[in-house]
Amino acid sequence: MAATTLLLLRHGIAEERRPGLADEDRALTARGRERSRAVLERLVALGLTVDRLLSSPLLRARQTAEIAVTAGWAAQLSLAAELAPGGAALDSLPRWCQACPGDSLALVGHEPDLSELAARLIGASAGCLDLRKAGLIQLRLSEQATSGRARLVALLRPGLLLG
Repeated sequence: MAATTLLLLRHGIAEERRPGLADEDRALTARGRERSRAVLERLVALGLTVDRLLSSPLLRARQTAEIAVTAGWAAQLSLAAELAPGGAALDSLPRWCQACPGDSLALVGHEPDLSELAARLIGASAGCLDLRKAGLIQLRLSEQATSGRARLVALLRPGLLLG
């Protein structure tokens, strides 16, 4: 059975860009780890867990996905190069959904890629959604995970989840 719920999680607060630090090596800050952990624990407390978790291979996204596993949001994670900035997530989505062992698939990645992916899936224009760090977009997919074939269920800022 293909996944019908898609959750898009932006990585937590990361180190600022600076000379000598490659973008892919930017790690979560202490605040980023703490806030991501709190958001993910809150999602688990609300009963929102996922059957499959894919993450961008960049350090800050991978660290966020590891926190998700530790918090019990997902049992394990896999890395997907298509979730790196500028990747081909939309093209890979049908394959990922088909390979999902249950109803829900989560992707951990970057902006503006995740909000643009969500906008394309719901048939909206790029730039209409703004996903905050450690924020979540929940979509309900139709049979084919293609442009204009999904319904926006929730766009959650971390502050809304944590109060």
